[in-house]
Amino acid sequence: MARYKGPVCKLCRREKTKLFLKGDRCYTDKCALEKKESLPGQHGVLRRRRMSEYGLQLREKQKVRRIYGIMERQFRNYFQKAERKKGITGENLLRVLECRLDNVVYRLGFAPSRKLARQLVRHGHFQVNDRKVNIPSYQLKPKDVVKLREKSRDLALIHDSLKASEKAGRLSWLRVDKVKLEGEVLDYPTREQIPEPITEKLIVELYSK
Repeated sequence: MARYKGPVCKLCRREKTKLFLKGDRCYTDKCALEKKESLPGQHGVLRRRRMSEYGLQLREKQKVRRIYGIMERQFRNYFQKAERKKGITGENLLRVLECRLDNVVYRLGFAPSRKLARQLVRHGHFQVNDRKVNIPSYQLKPKDVVKLREKSRDLALIHDSLKASEKAGRLSWLRVDKVKLEGEVLDYPTREQIPEPITEKLIVELYSK
């Protein structure tokens, strides 16, 4: 599947918020958003006119896509899936995105960014309920256990990431055991348990047109 391979720091500058795409660097003063307030591109320093309602909706959708590293067609499929579920569509959408295996690996602290979490999953470093899973979009459910495979337990990247993950704090819908190098999904996350600065209502309005 196609992926964005360009510089990621300019994505944060374009959305005017930290998307945490470069792991630990995003917590330091080396973060591009801390150094430059202008939008990326040749004319980023120019004063932009007021954004339209459609523009706001589009920017919010692009921001969410970039946070979770998802291309347009897959994102639309997730929205349609969320729309069919009972409950609030916007919250259903965020819940589906949060329950992706690559995102849970990142949330548990096994990787410093979702991009590296996706890479680790694809390289077969994790098991779900004692079965090897190498599909980043695999949907996890409550009581699913994500475990590092035996051959991967000495990876320095994962141990360094677990140490650094204390900065971001823990989420109550997940449990992590640093000794056993495994984590468990305790429940589906509620909207209050998803810390990303997202206004999901704008995305629902965009796709409802």
